[in-house]
Amino acid sequence: MSNPIKVEVWSDVQCPWCYIGKRKFEAGAAEFGGEVDVEYRSFELSPDTPADFVGTPADYLSARKGLPPEQVKAMLANVTAIAAQVGLNYDFGAMKQTNTLKAHELLHFAKSQGLQLEMKERLLRAYFEEGAHVGDLTQLADLAAEVGLNGDEVLRVLETGEFADAVSADQAQARAYGIQGVPFFVIDGRYGISGAQEAATFAQALRQVSEERVSS
Repeated sequence: MSNPIKVEVWSDVQCPWCYIGKRKFEAGAAEFGGEVDVEYRSFELSPDTPADFVGTPADYLSARKGLPPEQVKAMLANVTAIAAQVGLNYDFGAMKQTNTLKAHELLHFAKSQGLQLEMKERLLRAYFEEGAHVGDLTQLADLAAEVGLNGDEVLRVLETGEFADAVSADQAQARAYGIQGVPFFVIDGRYGISGAQEAATFAQALRQVSEERVSS
């Protein structure tokens, strides 16, 4: 009987390290070779950001962290280079800083329809590589339709906030675990891995859980 290893991933749609971490985890899971069941959990890095923030991510980071623009530019160039190493083409100049609550609600709806993994990948690619506005309900519905969800139903769900409580529950669980940054991976409900670690780290953790299951 199949008994996949459960991996819960707390992340945010506009967290650059989360997309990088996703790719590294996927490589680690492939190296492990066993069955893995991934579920994405909600974590808002900047819940106070307005949906229609005026400015770039660089503007936002400079203002929020009190950093000079040149330092922020260097930070973003560094993360862009790291993203390229795992096949991602970040375009910070085109990105639209926003509030991600509705994107998280959409991910919960997608989970209820069996399409969370597809929706997560589509949102990340849309935000980091395509300059999409992932705080805009119409754009979210269009992206959802691309992965097979009903756009009209998505609009209804987002307008009513049907999955807002599910987002809050994820964030409460993150606080209970002591998670303060993302990505954060919880493997088999027992082991936590923080950050965009190397693929080998994820592979080793999955092997360890698999071996412990056999020996217990």
